Amino acid sequence: MPVKTVWAVEHSCGHTADHDLSARPADRRAGYARWLSGRDCTDCWRAQRDGDDAGRAAWLEGKRAEEQQAATQWAAEFRMPPLTGPDKALAWGERSRHQLMTTAYRVLVAEGSLDEDAWEEIEEQARTLDRAGWWIDQRDAAPNDLPELLAAATDADRSTENPHY
Repeated sequence: MPVKTVWAVEHSCGHTADHDLSARPADRRAGYARWLSGRDCTDCWRAQRDGDDAGRAAWLEGKRAEEQQAATQWAAEFRMPPLTGPDKALAWGERSRHQLMTTAYRVLVAEGSLDEDAWEEIEEQARTLDRAGWWIDQRDAAPNDLPELLAAATDADRSTENPHY
């Protein structure tokens, strides 16, 4: 007699569901059915996951607000110009610029061998780049690549030649 392929599993949530286990080898079906019984059914699992999305979204919104506040304060303190681009990209660009610049400072100056005068030159170059999209594109760049990336930026990434407008 062949091993059954459809198993009625009573899940930990109390619901019973039929599971087609024909894709599993015959000698692994019973163990998998037992494993399934320790889990919520698909409907309950989805309901809980969707409920968690609201909490995750609230956490992410709070995290983004903290990052945005830090980026705004940093930009004011270091005289970084406002970024240009679509409204949707401005906040993301500001956070990306802040994260890359502060990480690069730590890697190149605080932990590295670059002196403050050389860093000031890097800051001056960064002030000329005001296109939010450029900073978003560099968000995954290695911090020690920042000087080369700034040098490679084009006029399309700058709205003005004067960094002190």
